[in-house]
Amino acid sequence: MFEFVRTHTRLLQFILVLLIFPSFVFFGIQGYSRFTGGGNTTVAKVAGRDITQDEWEAAHREQIERVRRQMPGVDAKLFDTPEMKRQSLEGVVREHVMLAAADKLNLVTTDDRLQRLFSTDPQFAFIRNPDGSVNKDMLAAQGMSSELFAQRLRQDLSVRQVLQGVGGTVFATPAVAAAALDAFFQQREVQLQRFDAKDYAAKVNPSDADIEKYYKEHAAQFQAPEQASVEYVMLELESLKKSVTVSDEDLRKYYAENAARYSTPEERRASHILIKADPSAPAAERAKARAKAEALLAELKKNPAAFADVARKNSQDAASAEKGGDLDLYIGRGNTDKPYEDALFALKKGEISGVVDTNEGFYVLQLTDVRGGEKRSFDSVRAELEDEVRRQLAQKKFSEVAVDFTNMVYEQADSLKPAADRFKLELRSAQGVKRTPAPDATGPLANAKFLEALFSNDAIRNKRNTDAVETAPNQLVSGRIVQYSPARVLPLAEVGAQVRAKVVALQAAALARKEGVARLAELKQAPQTALNAEPQTVSRAQAKDLPRPVVDAVLRADASKLPAVVGVDLGEQGYTVVRINKVLGRDPVAADAARAQAQYAQTWGDAETQAYYAALKSRFKVEVKVGGVAAESAASAASN
Repeated sequence: MFEFVRTHTRLLQFILVLLIFPSFVFFGIQGYSRFTGGGNTTVAKVAGRDITQDEWEAAHREQIERVRRQMPGVDAKLFDTPEMKRQSLEGVVREHVMLAAADKLNLVTTDDRLQRLFSTDPQFAFIRNPDGSVNKDMLAAQGMSSELFAQRLRQDLSVRQVLQGVGGTVFATPAVAAAALDAFFQQREVQLQRFDAKDYAAKVNPSDADIEKYYKEHAAQFQAPEQASVEYVMLELESLKKSVTVSDEDLRKYYAENAARYSTPEERRASHILIKADPSAPAAERAKARAKAEALLAELKKNPAAFADVARKNSQDAASAEKGGDLDLYIGRGNTDKPYEDALFALKKGEISGVVDTNEGFYVLQLTDVRGGEKRSFDSVRAELEDEVRRQLAQKKFSEVAVDFTNMVYEQADSLKPAADRFKLELRSAQGVKRTPAPDATGPLANAKFLEALFSNDAIRNKRNTDAVETAPNQLVSGRIVQYSPARVLPLAEVGAQVRAKVVALQAAALARKEGVARLAELKQAPQTALNAEPQTVSRAQAKDLPRPVVDAVLRADASKLPAVVGVDLGEQGYTVVRINKVLGRDPVAADAARAQAQYAQTWGDAETQAYYAALKSRFKVEVKVGGVAAESAASAASN
């Protein structure tokens, strides 16, 4: 019973629950977006069912919360990026595709199978009661009822079957795996001669005509993006919190009502003796085990100081027996079986319990130490109390003010000053704001949703306030464009140096390529010609500092007749000539052939699973209507 407690924390147990059950049920609404109706915007469709902006944003928030629970110290802003949001939307789409497929294929998990899995799978042991039922207290700590738990588990098992038939049935024959592994892990000894474009830059001198021609043909490269000067106001919880005052009486009342939060949880350390007895064992066998425990207890009552010796000789918990029964850990409430916990917390220090009947057998306990349980004084927690109460009052005020703020910036759309004056907000400004967040942008100007609203057709054309946009939890922002500059091609006089640098690079690369091709022709005429370069060993697993095209060319080259020479055009970087001297064995990183074969089979299974998922997306007519993701989804569908 205590091996799990010794090696895991409760937090890890909670994380395991989150990892086992994907979140099929998303909840929560995107703040005050409902006032503008934007939350109901359809961002994707699966099998004719709409996925709304609200559902997407709720899923993204849930993903961030999972990260916070698993890594409390992580900065959640790292995950609030367009790329992570794109992944969240793809996750929602995937779940809907899997559920649609499970329904279409009639993949149903029966009650019997659900109960059998829960009762026998070791990963559920920590949320099973001794009688095999679910531990509702553990689920409640995760915000789940037993019904929701069963629903999620049932969905998870049904969905797993969709891809398991493809990914779980892949096998790789030794011959096929060997051919694939040789292609990846094979090593070749080579010599290289580089023709780097940068070494030829001094040898070219483009004319004005060359520069002008390149400028005209590639005008898009020298385009200044659209940008705007903007102003905005931000209603946020932190600013409201500063205006909230709390009386000493209110703080003391809150302290009294939440006394348990300001007490250190009591933990107890014990030694114990275990006489094992399975709950399903015959009554006679259990009676014999209890009798032995009772006899040991009688012995200890006569000589309590002998507890350690009795434990070493008689306890059937091997890990603690060798330490005289000492568990070498402190136990809090809720971390062990209820009968054991009740007996442990009923003891005074040094006392020995009666025989305790548990799911593992019969225990005799001795309480050796107690820590925690102290209540922190009001003065020591006053700052925490004030911060918490102010936050709660500010949250209530924010909920009330947010409606008025949202209405005002919409109804008085020609200026943000009325909203700034009424709610005592700072009217902020920024210049050179672009449609996409700048790398160093912070706050609302780093929020893609707010920028999208700022650069909407109505905001650009009429310079009206945007609707209130939730840019972070408890943060609403409205902005307007003061001055707008559309995208334009910069004049040659302004970008002449950039254009010339481009032309020099192209001409230098062309010269390097010309000499590289000539050198390649020479070596093909006389393959035995030695190159003035140290031989080096190359494989795909260890490309070293070589460009990927060079590695690919080396390993694709026909090595039936050696030495062999190949040329590799590296575009603006230049040209490389490679002489292949020897074909060597597999890279040492693939020394374990059996493991490599298993990894190959797994990789192949993953590839087939992805291909099947892509086919399911096509079958269920997945349509994503958000930039970037839409293009990616369309490309995936086209490939099928």
